[in-house]
Order: sequence, then C-alpha cells, then structure tokens
Amino acid sequence: MGCHIKRVPPGRPRLRELPGTERSRARSGAAHGAEPPLPRSRRAMEPPGPAGAPGRPWDEAKAFYDNLAPKKKPKSPKPENAITIAVSSRALFRMEEEQKIYTEQGVEAYVKYQLDHENEPFLPGAAFPFVKALEAVNAQLRELYPDSEELFDIVLMTNNHAQVGVRLINSINHYDLFIERFCMTGGNSPICYLKAYHTNLYLSSDAEKVSGAIEEGIAAATIFSPSRDLEVSEKQLRVAFDGDAVLFSDESEQIVKAHGLDMFFEHEKAHENKPLAQGPLKGFLEALGKLQKKFYSKGLRLECPIRTYLVTARSAASSGARALKTLRSWGLETDEALFLAGAPKGPLLRKIRPHIFFDDQMFHVEGAQEMGAVAAHVPYGVAQKHKRPAQGKQQTPNSK
Repeated sequence: MGCHIKRVPPGRPRLRELPGTERSRARSGAAHGAEPPLPRSRRAMEPPGPAGAPGRPWDEAKAFYDNLAPKKKPKSPKPENAITIAVSSRALFRMEEEQKIYTEQGVEAYVKYQLDHENEPFLPGAAFPFVKALEAVNAQLRELYPDSEELFDIVLMTNNHAQVGVRLINSINHYDLFIERFCMTGGNSPICYLKAYHTNLYLSSDAEKVSGAIEEGIAAATIFSPSRDLEVSEKQLRVAFDGDAVLFSDESEQIVKAHGLDMFFEHEKAHENKPLAQGPLKGFLEALGKLQKKFYSKGLRLECPIRTYLVTARSAASSGARALKTLRSWGLETDEALFLAGAPKGPLLRKIRPHIFFDDQMFHVEGAQEMGAVAAHVPYGVAQKHKRPAQGKQQTPNSK
C-alpha cells in the first residue's frame, strides 16, 4: 500500500511551531548556518551538561507534569497499632454560626444550611493546630520507619447527620488534613463507638460527652479556644499536663479538700515512695513516650518532635518528689517538670506555647486561655461538680 502525504490546503493556517522545540531549533540553526542537531542515538550518548546548565525540553516537561500529578496519600495504620485521637467536628473546626442556626431554627434549617454551604470550608477550631502537629510527627516517623504503623491516627467523631459529612470532607481536603476515619451518628451520642475505634484520646467541645467518655475509662477532655492568638510550633508537638486528677489520681486532692494543705504536705512526705494511682491521661502520656523512644533509638533525643511538660501547682520541696517518683515507677517521664507552688500557670504556658494543656480545674484552664494557650478540661476527681444528663435526653446534631 502506497504512502500518501497529506498536504495542508491553501489558506489553512499551519500549526505554529513552539519556540524551543526540536524542529524550531533546527530551522533556526539552518537559517543562520549552524550545524543540524545530533541524531537521537548520538544525543543519548552525550554526557550531561555542567551543573546549573538549563535542562533539555523533555526533562523540563517531565518535571512540569510530575508536579501536576496528585500526591499519593499515605496508608492509614491499623487501629490496633496506632495511637487513635478522636476529635469532634466542633473541636476541629469553628461552627458557631451553624450552632446558632440549630438553636434558633431547628435541625432541618441547620442541615439545609450545611448543604447550601458545603463547598465553603470551615475555619480552623481549637484542636486544629494540635491535629496539624500530630501529622507533622507522623511525617517524620514515616521517614524513619517506613513500614511501621505506630503512628497517630485521627478520627473525626461527630453526631452530625451524614449529609453534613460532605462539607466536613471538603474542609478536611481544603486544609490537606489526613483524616480518613469518620464516625457520624446522626444525632446519637458517639461515645459508645470510642472503644470500637481503639480511642486513646477523645477531644470534644461538649462537656457532657467528655464526662461520658471518662466514665467509660477513656482519656478525654473538653477543649477550649484561647482568648488571643499565640503562635505554636509547626515542627514539634508540645503537650502539657497537670499532675493530680490528670496524670495521677485525685488521692492527694481529696486530702487537701478534707484536711487542708498542712495535712497534705505531711501525707505526701509520709508516702513519698508510694506511687500514686494513675489518672485518666496517664495512658496518653505513655503513648507519647512510646513514640518518643522511636526517635531516641535513632539518636534524635534532642531533635525529637514530641515534647512533654508536667505543669503542676505542687511545691517541689514538699510534694514534688512523689510526683516524679510515681512517673519513674511507671517507666515514664516528661521532658520538663514545672512546680509552681500554687502560682498561676498561664504565664508559664505562654512561654511553653503548647498545642494543648490538660487540667482538671477550670480556674487553670481559663488562665491558660487568657494567655493564648489551647486548654482542655479533664472532668475527673473530687474537684468536679458536673452532673450527668438524664438518660434519653435529645442530643443536638452539632454539639460534638
């Protein structure tokens, strides 16, 4: 069969030859008496040009399209191997306007508003910097241990209607968050699902749900937004803990409430070598310590992207030894221990700039807020006066 050459009809414009292409360079070179370009076989044998020389068109085009290619997301770890952080939607994002619509207009108006605005991402909430810091730690762990599943795994835990999930997904993708596990319970409390998700820590803006999680034996706290902006580290996760009724039991606080400080000091001195019982957040500190050791084993103790703090109202000389010896007996430690002897914690927290600070007393939580720190209330121990809601009480779809 003959080969036919298709000619461009007169008057039809020819395809423009882009500058920099092989054909245009050949024509340009011929017009100026330059030598024709080398054949492909000879060019392939040529050594690469000097450092800093412009790359060949093919290299430039490949780099351009490589940048356009979607980045592959990492694989989610198995729940039983991960440190699972369950976060409510109102803890992760700001939803004050939506909450107001629900309160004033009801659930149908609330859902309609969410559907009408599902392409508008929510603004970051109180737990947002904490979640970003968790993901930064994961990125470093994946570099050091590519096959390990000992990572943080964030689960969005909300009693929102499933239809609202589209806006939540859009918001998560907008901020490039890696949150693949969702639990949307359509008005029912999500507390019963926390154990099924192997939850190590639950953060919510709903105090009733947090109290329910504590009663189920799950580490939990009600998170509050700070009163002012305070820049936090993007490369190092910083977590600060109160001692009594947070890491430790409320044994010592019961003595203070019943008998006063003098009796408390005597009790702590007499029981200095007896470890305190564990509090609700002990397990979370233990999980953080486990990940820290993975960095230590690589010789990265000083560069570890996780840093922990004990910030306690205890006095160092009179009652500090028991706290430190208790941690030692558990095989745990904090990077820093700050004994304030009753002084306000807010100014110290402003210097620490933690992503989250846990305390069992609202007085200290509010002091942290005033200084710009994200604080979370742990409703545990003798200092609490919280009452559980009546059984069967209707749950709001966005009070996560």
